[in-house]
Amino acid sequence: MYQPQKIIISPEVRSSSLVKIIIHNCPSIPIEYCNINKDSPYLQEKNNLVITRNKGNFFKPCPGTSNYLCCLYKILNIGLNCPLSCTYCILQSYLEYPALTIHANLNEMFEELDRLFTQFPGQIFRIGTGEFTDSLVLDHITELSKILVPYFARQQKAYLELKTKTDTIHNLANLDHQGKTIIAWSLNSSRIAKEEELGAPSIEQRLLAAQKCQNLGYKLAFHFDPIIFYPGWEKEYQKTIDMLFSTIKPSHITWISMGCFRFMPKSKPIIQEKFPHSRIIYEEFIRGLDGKMRYLEIIRQEIYSKMISWIRQRDPKCFVYFCMESPKIWRNCLGYAPANNEELKSWLDQCCLRIIK
Repeated sequence: MYQPQKIIISPEVRSSSLVKIIIHNCPSIPIEYCNINKDSPYLQEKNNLVITRNKGNFFKPCPGTSNYLCCLYKILNIGLNCPLSCTYCILQSYLEYPALTIHANLNEMFEELDRLFTQFPGQIFRIGTGEFTDSLVLDHITELSKILVPYFARQQKAYLELKTKTDTIHNLANLDHQGKTIIAWSLNSSRIAKEEELGAPSIEQRLLAAQKCQNLGYKLAFHFDPIIFYPGWEKEYQKTIDMLFSTIKPSHITWISMGCFRFMPKSKPIIQEKFPHSRIIYEEFIRGLDGKMRYLEIIRQEIYSKMISWIRQRDPKCFVYFCMESPKIWRNCLGYAPANNEELKSWLDQCCLRIIK
């Protein structure tokens, strides 16, 4: 489990309950109190854990992308950056600094959510914390799941998705989740997990953690994103799908999403410099309608079609959707497509309402 080399605490959150939890769980880590701004040298050290106040909104829509279908997911911004070193990580192109940042003004976060749920009492919300960080990679330090899961258990139509590559799930036991929290894992082939998802547990370890959450009554989800194309990918991804359905009951799977590897052009030199061993950027790519580099459409269709067929062999009723793909890809690979983003949102909302039997 990750341990920071130093903890930097902004004085304005010094009395936060979250700060007290972190200090308690890191008794041997040096602590320094200082004001943090965007030019602070502390933000340039990846092994620093910076605890500060989020001065913006915690609740935000998924940025999505034009010309591709988006499920209208909502983001709860609990922090920034991740101690794992995935070669393809989009954060290394979007964030200006590598230090892990945690937002400790949780009272303001819950006030914001309370206002939102009161304003839209009939709306279903799917909210995730895994957009700008891994949802559970710091949970042994923050114990944030012990705070978030009970809060969402009390909501009528709000569902929390905790998305992770880790097996840090011990805090999820003995929580009254009321079926309102979905624990989700990012999956890949074992080769990609070993070579490109540096510092992350193996696929076997992730699935064993998922099985433990299944036994605790949680709904589960799995995200094959990014799927990496390479010689022999078929055999290795099919093996992951076989492991998934040999470990997890289909009735506990809320959804499975897929998305092929894509990246902004400015990411290529970053990956080349930081991870010279990686070959993922040297396939044939074209610039997509969103400006990102993508595999050729014929390759993406082949990948998705085979992945879906392997899933359908194990569970014909499993809900599968694509992350940021075109309606054409949907129709060619699944035989149908949502009419728009709102219809896709409604499909996933209904998955949340399904009761585990």
